[in-house]
Amino acid sequence: MDHVHHEDPAAFLAGGGEAGARMRGIDWSATPLGVPSGWSAALQTLVAVMLGSHQPMFVAWGPDRIMLYNDSYAQICGSRHPASLGSRFDVVWHDIMDEIGPILDRAYAGEPTYSDDIQLTMHRHGYAEETHFAFSYTPVRDPDGTVAGMFCACTETTRQVQAQRRLAGERERQRLLLQQMPGFVALLAGPSHVYDYVNDAYVAIAGRRDFIGRPIREVFSELRTPGHFDELDRVFASGQPFVARALPIRLAADGAERFVDLIYQPIRDEADAVVGIFVGGYDVTDRVRADATLRHAQRRQGFLLALNDTLRRQGDPRAAMQAAVDAIGRHLALSRVGYGLIDTDGRQVTLETAYVDHVVPLAATYPLDAFGAGQIARLRSGRTAAYADVEASSDTAGLGLGALGIAASLGVPLVRAGRLHAVLYLHHRVPRAWTHSEIELVEDVAARIWDAVERARAQDELERMNQTLEAQVDERSNQLREALAALEISTKRLRTAFETSFVLQGYLEPDGTLLDVNPAALAAIEGRLETVVGQPFWDTPWFSATPGVPAMVQDAVRRAAAGETSFGAFVVNLPTGRRAFDFSLRPVRTLTGAVIGLISEAFETTQRLAAEEQLRQSQKMEAVGQLTGGLAHDFNNLLTGITGSLELLRARIAQGRHGETERFIAAAMRAADRAAALTHRLLAFSRRQTLDPKPTDVNRLVADMEELVRRTVGPSVTLDTVAAEGLWNTLVDPPQLENALLNLCLNARDAMPEGGRLTIQTANCVVDRRTARERELSAGDYVMLRVTDTGTGMSAEVSARAFDPFFTTKPIGMGTGLGLSMIYGFARQSGGQVRIASSPGQGTTVSLYLPRHRGKASGEAAGDATAPSQAPRAVDGETVLVVDDEPTVRMLVADVLLELGYRALEAEDGAGALRILESGARIDLLVSDVGLPNGMNGRQVADAARMLRPGLKVLFITGYAETAVIGDGQLEPGMHLLTKPFTMKTLAGRIRALIEGA
Repeated sequence: MDHVHHEDPAAFLAGGGEAGARMRGIDWSATPLGVPSGWSAALQTLVAVMLGSHQPMFVAWGPDRIMLYNDSYAQICGSRHPASLGSRFDVVWHDIMDEIGPILDRAYAGEPTYSDDIQLTMHRHGYAEETHFAFSYTPVRDPDGTVAGMFCACTETTRQVQAQRRLAGERERQRLLLQQMPGFVALLAGPSHVYDYVNDAYVAIAGRRDFIGRPIREVFSELRTPGHFDELDRVFASGQPFVARALPIRLAADGAERFVDLIYQPIRDEADAVVGIFVGGYDVTDRVRADATLRHAQRRQGFLLALNDTLRRQGDPRAAMQAAVDAIGRHLALSRVGYGLIDTDGRQVTLETAYVDHVVPLAATYPLDAFGAGQIARLRSGRTAAYADVEASSDTAGLGLGALGIAASLGVPLVRAGRLHAVLYLHHRVPRAWTHSEIELVEDVAARIWDAVERARAQDELERMNQTLEAQVDERSNQLREALAALEISTKRLRTAFETSFVLQGYLEPDGTLLDVNPAALAAIEGRLETVVGQPFWDTPWFSATPGVPAMVQDAVRRAAAGETSFGAFVVNLPTGRRAFDFSLRPVRTLTGAVIGLISEAFETTQRLAAEEQLRQSQKMEAVGQLTGGLAHDFNNLLTGITGSLELLRARIAQGRHGETERFIAAAMRAADRAAALTHRLLAFSRRQTLDPKPTDVNRLVADMEELVRRTVGPSVTLDTVAAEGLWNTLVDPPQLENALLNLCLNARDAMPEGGRLTIQTANCVVDRRTARERELSAGDYVMLRVTDTGTGMSAEVSARAFDPFFTTKPIGMGTGLGLSMIYGFARQSGGQVRIASSPGQGTTVSLYLPRHRGKASGEAAGDATAPSQAPRAVDGETVLVVDDEPTVRMLVADVLLELGYRALEAEDGAGALRILESGARIDLLVSDVGLPNGMNGRQVADAARMLRPGLKVLFITGYAETAVIGDGQLEPGMHLLTKPFTMKTLAGRIRALIEGA
């Protein structure tokens, strides 16, 4: 062994603080290392470097793994220093050898290890404590290549880990505190105001958006009003808070105007610099609206009180009408207000103007049709006709109303006994919107005016009735009877429609109390009317058995009572089963718009939803049909090549042209080989193929596939491979792993239509217990195969469904949605896992984790099974039992066996095989098809054979690996599988290898 020679043989121990001094004072001659001057050059160099470093370092040397370390590492040793200096590693760290020992063993085996975080429970101070370290173990070799020791550089990260835990806990407590605040809260970072946090109240008022990590201007890109975000900029720049009261905003998804009390409070760092803004506040919409409603009600009440005083002071009803319309015109700042009287035949209207402002009065008789058939129809039905812009409504456009100074119009009718008697009209010379409160006010004033009109008409009528009282009484009586008869007919029609409708209908009080339901609704709950009438609607059997639905119905009742129609879709639990409905709840109003009741309707959609699900399923089956149809097409082409070659072969033999037969034989064999590959792909697609795991060098597999992948992805994609040195072997089915890798590369190519970079990487991974739980794995060593692209990426929602069968984001015809599902099944069946990391625009990484196998890869072992072409002949009367229901296969197998000197026993089913097995005949190997007739399959025959002849070796030959026979895809020891079709040479080689125990 070479040594470093110095003038002072122990000069390399100079310095090093206390550890160096103690090392110089140790009598090393009494240790396995011997005197320092005799230490190897590698050890002397490592010790010199270690003593001169401030990073914690130690060396474990020699077969006894003697520890040498520096001052920084001495602090890690705690109370075990200085006794640990020069002691055996396993004695010093006996309490953590379960975790560290295997890693140290691997280093002495020549394998380096690095970990950025390992958790250890140490007793270095006399008590148990949780510690964390980042470390590397590097093997150190002698000149002859033998590992003589191990060098470790490490850093204790316990305080950082504990600090991170405390910080995470504090952040979680702050998040919970902000989440529980009654107001809305958001935290913005930096001058761009990037969202760090929002609570639920903020989302409720701002609408569901993608907040976190995005600037506020990007989140609310639709808000383009100049200066909208200026206050945030000023607060960040000046450090002065901003406070606003009852600030109007429109942010939520419904776009409704809301009001908030708002504060922007600057957030400062330790240097008092502004680094963000705290946004907080409260939704005060209800309070602001209540204040506005109160002010409006007070103003309206004052107006009506003054109007009542005016009307009481007027002795003449017509004078009272004049005063009323004059008051409403001034109050609403209109251009013209008046009333029109409809003649008895209902064809003309005489307008009288009581108030004008900047327009001419209208005092003339007009045909009713001159004001639009649509408007007159509304008035005749007793409904108020409001038009913010007469030219924008199909009821009034094109009538020339603008020439009369009418741009906006509001008409309130007086209908008595089904006939339109009069209209209070309000005009404005420019378009204007009529608010709900204004319409209610005008309708209230109209009612008071009509009272005056009625009094005036009553006086005239009284005078006429005094002359023809009897005739008028008869006329009015007839009118009343007709009205009652019409009402009765109308009521019967409505009741008939209500009771015969297949739609579930109900009538409620505005507070939600149920008054009536139709038979269809009662049939849905198998109930009676008297058991539900009088209950709150949300507590009835239609909703009470379905969690969450009663609260939704109660909210719909509240909104309907406020005048809003609600729509929704429910799936509810009913006594008749779980059923789906489209649901609506709308208010019933009086002529003045007051809500006096609620109507509920529910239209059943159960069958429609089932039909939609059936359609989706049929679309999936169509995709499967397209794929298998294509495979069948290819297979028929291959069969044509086989049968055609065989026919020509027969003809040439019959003609004695033997010299031309070889090319037809070769053509048939090539077509058969391609057919075999095609059936394997079909089995892989259906995920019914039995795995044939072998020790595999993943680096070699990737290298062998690199050129294929490069040609497949095309020149626009740059392919990189990063192979880890010292990569462990894994026990997998190599063709299946190749198929999985190729599928991943094809997916990556499709995600980069404009080109990009594709990286295939391998690595060794040590999975601890915590990581194993997160990844649904067993703790231990794994080989990682990772495929990364720079493509379009996927959202979290798409990534979560990527392994679902038939799920695909590709266009129709571009994918079946089975590729990743097959890869997932292969990885799990192989004892591993697959994970996806992706985000839109950032590319995708798919990582396969496969368990480490400590044996050599298949290509590394010498003396594998004898090649089929060199299979030796049978010896000592070796006998093979062949079980197959296909006579042709049985004949071929038996002929091969006889040709090689074996004795061949044949059976066409399980019963025949058992009779031979129960006899005294010698049987060295059972060769059986999997699918057999007459009640026993190949697996059952094999199990029965092993009960009769324990340890009997079995070779299954099959073209389809049934799950019921093969189980979970892993055959029992001593059982092997040969997939049809196969060559006779291959069969001979397998039989020889199995009998010899290979």
